[in-house]
Amino acid sequence: MRTLVIHNPRSGFGSDAVFQFERALMRGGDECVMRMLRDDFEAQHACEDADEFDVVVLSGGDGTISSLLYALRDRTVPVCVFPSGTANLLYANIGNALEPAALARACRIGKTADLDLGEISWEREDGTRATHGFALMSGTGFDAQIMQAALPNKPIMGQAAYFAAALANPRPTVSRFKISVDGTTYERDGIACLVANAAMIQGDIEIIPDCRMDDGLLDVIVVETSDTAQLLKPLAFGLLDHSGRSAGRPHIESFKGREILIESSVPVPLEVDGDVAPGLVSSYSARVLPKAARVIVDPMSPYGTADDGSSRFGSSDVIAYPD
Repeated sequence: MRTLVIHNPRSGFGSDAVFQFERALMRGGDECVMRMLRDDFEAQHACEDADEFDVVVLSGGDGTISSLLYALRDRTVPVCVFPSGTANLLYANIGNALEPAALARACRIGKTADLDLGEISWEREDGTRATHGFALMSGTGFDAQIMQAALPNKPIMGQAAYFAAALANPRPTVSRFKISVDGTTYERDGIACLVANAAMIQGDIEIIPDCRMDDGLLDVIVVETSDTAQLLKPLAFGLLDHSGRSAGRPHIESFKGREILIESSVPVPLEVDGDVAPGLVSSYSARVLPKAARVIVDPMSPYGTADDGSSRFGSSDVIAYPD
């Protein structure tokens, strides 16, 4: 078994756990290449030889992993997402077991799911066009402001930095959003307009129900509120009803589609899987890339199966998963 581990050593609190994973993964005769990313890494270059390996492990935060998944799109090599970041929301949405040994076993078993990715494009302030992939969610408005404000405190506060940033801005900018979803147009007022491939946030709260990474669709999420205090209501509903199917989500509206165009009445910041783009934007487009990422899954994942079956690479330890 030949494994490539692409690791961002500056990713977050759990960064060193990838070495524990490596020890649990390796067996006699195996080969593992550990590739450390620089601050100025290029995702395409970092994984250009991925097809020479049996498994590629992506270790880092959501932004790092999403950029690498996009660079690996439509390639057949199985990819294991390893949570080394601050929030690790992509890992939470995939839903594999958390322990490094369990992830190592999943790699040796070799079961995969083909998941969707998203692609977002916008015009920079200098007039050039930018295009990036995303695995979770991207968009404009208050969420991007939170991401930007949280950056200085993330190394110290971890996920709490996001909540502190939100509370520090009680009156975010309200925009008029013109939303085109597969040719149908809507207009809404709100503080944020996001496009989501997966919508589970901290605390296992799903912002909207039934947002899956394998349905060939993106979800447009509009936060229709005018101040931070009103966001407490959908969060409270989320604590009582994690899926959102029973209690719903006050002040939040959503649409599903494959091709999205968002236009804002005022220029606003934009974020892509937690990374804030330079400058402000007035519009962006997004589209789904169906089944573009071949991801390792285990029986804990909603995209996995109850039975692991036989091990592709052998020598996998037995792990008892909860029913």
